[in-house]
Amino acid sequence: MDTANLMNLIGAACLLLGVVFTFLAALGLFTFRDLFSRMHAASKPQMLGLLLICTGIMFTMRSWQWTLACLLILALQLITAPVGSHLLGRAAYRSGISEQSQLVQDELAQDLEATKSKESK
Repeated sequence: MDTANLMNLIGAACLLLGVVFTFLAALGLFTFRDLFSRMHAASKPQMLGLLLICTGIMFTMRSWQWTLACLLILALQLITAPVGSHLLGRAAYRSGISEQSQLVQDELAQDLEATKSKESK
């Protein structure tokens, strides 16, 4: 087996694994009940799936244009996905949409109480 075939095989395996993780993320969005579990399913496996898909593209295409495009996609996704998930979760918590009774540890409530006590003084 030559190098090109080996790289194509590695790229195909990465693409297949990336599609599986992305599918599992989409499945988690439909099966999980609460908002925070859905956010986890939308961010963690989706990011790993995108990483594997971009890696597979880089292995199969083997050009600097595709490598640059995939690295740019990954950089933008690494910056925006955690920030978006954090803001969505914080907004859901503060608006009361999420079920706060299911939280094991509620650190945001302690921070909000501390902020309210500082504002009232």
